[in-house]
Amino acid sequence: MIKTFISATCLTLLPVLALADGEVAGDTAKGEKVFRKCKACHAVGEGAENKVGPMLNGIIGRAVAADESFKYSDALKALADEGKVWTPEELAAFLEKPRNYAKGTKMSFAGLRKEAERTDVIAYLATFAEEGS
Repeated sequence: MIKTFISATCLTLLPVLALADGEVAGDTAKGEKVFRKCKACHAVGEGAENKVGPMLNGIIGRAVAADESFKYSDALKALADEGKVWTPEELAAFLEKPRNYAKGTKMSFAGLRKEAERTDVIAYLATFAEEGS
């Protein structure tokens, strides 16, 4: 009975994306490949600029809709007003199905259905500081 309880408790902790030392779980190399789906609208790295979507350097830990040079949807502005921050968990929820997470978002991307892809792309994004390095 106790063994079953412990096993069930451990399983509920599996989706946690942020590790204790501040790193983000996931495979950055795989995440870079997954990010190809995002490149039409988003940029990362040195010299990244806003496109149809905002550039994503420093996205982990940044407040939602914080880039003043980008015109966000009212849906994302409302989340910003609530004090939402792009933690790995919030990004995972958004990337799963953006239109469900932020009803009214301008983001037309259907989402990343596979949890592993979300985890990997978030790990990849976490490698880019605000300056793009």
